[in-house]
Amino acid sequence: MKEVSEEDFSFLTVVGIDEVGRGSLAGPVTAAAVFISDQSSLDKISFGDSKSMNEKRREELFKIFLSLPGIEWGIGSVSSKVVDRINVLEATKVAMKKAVLNLKRKGVTADVLLIDGNFLLGTGLLERAVIKGDETIVSCKIASIIAKVTRDRIMRRNSKKYPGYYFEKNKGYGTALHLEAIEKKGRSPIHRTTFAVKKKF
Repeated sequence: MKEVSEEDFSFLTVVGIDEVGRGSLAGPVTAAAVFISDQSSLDKISFGDSKSMNEKRREELFKIFLSLPGIEWGIGSVSSKVVDRINVLEATKVAMKKAVLNLKRKGVTADVLLIDGNFLLGTGLLERAVIKGDETIVSCKIASIIAKVTRDRIMRRNSKKYPGYYFEKNKGYGTALHLEAIEKKGRSPIHRTTFAVKKKF
């Protein structure tokens, strides 16, 4: 099957979307929708998806993307309470739709959505699901970094509101230290009650 790329949709406004936080035990699902109006602005910048680099590098790239005139993005975030109420896949779709809407508020109306994953959003726009899109689609790569940095910052703020869960380190994911904290302290208000804590103590 032919791989999808931004070049398949010349002369259309192509927006790449990715999310972070689906597998977390606490905190939001956060998505970013990215439109690149000038690919040449990225010519001298080397990067992969957010998982391929450390936190410092993601923060550096985030600041670079912020300074480039050829990139616009929107952010969408959905709380743990919404995740519990409608399930994590549906919450992910809501976060992505919010990101597209927030991008539109900046003046970018998408014609095509390239969605990292194996599902569609049902927006009425032309949509393509791209498995591992954050590795092959430039706008999805950037979206993965922007979503990750945005969510990490949220979780660092949450670490101050809910100390003792080490959110500044684990970002809500199920590390051993985080699971031990849940065992000792119980769940915080931002923990997902529908997500099982798998480790047995």
